[in-house]
Amino acid sequence: MRRIILITGGQRSGKSTQAERLALSLSDHPVYLATAHIWDEEFAQRVRIHRQRRGPQWTNIEEERHLSHHDLTGRVAVIDCVTLWLTNLFFDTQDVNTTLELAKQEFDRFTAHDATYIFVTNEIGSGGTSDNALQRRFTDLQGWMNQHIASRADEVYLMVSGIALRVK
Repeated sequence: MRRIILITGGQRSGKSTQAERLALSLSDHPVYLATAHIWDEEFAQRVRIHRQRRGPQWTNIEEERHLSHHDLTGRVAVIDCVTLWLTNLFFDTQDVNTTLELAKQEFDRFTAHDATYIFVTNEIGSGGTSDNALQRRFTDLQGWMNQHIASRADEVYLMVSGIALRVK
């Protein structure tokens, strides 16, 4: 049976840790689908820390754009994270509407299989309006994609200071 769970919140709110704990409570051998493009050494260090935190029971997949290339039928998967995935797609198009449509289509294809999907995303628009036009466009994109995922999710959690609040 297909199940979609969305975990959202601010930076360093405990989203990834919560997603990993949830996945391990549902499966002895979950999948970790990492969407990050490593841009610099500081980010590479973050990735190393994430990898070290997970043990050998995890199947790690790195996929920056094409989530639907991976059939995870019957598996429990953490997709970390929507924000970085959208960044990769937006980098290619630089257009909010085009990226949003591509992302929705890709999300729908990916989640068509019977699996448990735990998506991690960010609430980047919660902190106010940026004075940077590109950042404002990306914030709109992120918010609309979060809404798309939440509308299809069976459960939605908001992380606040390491505490998961069930929203849906």
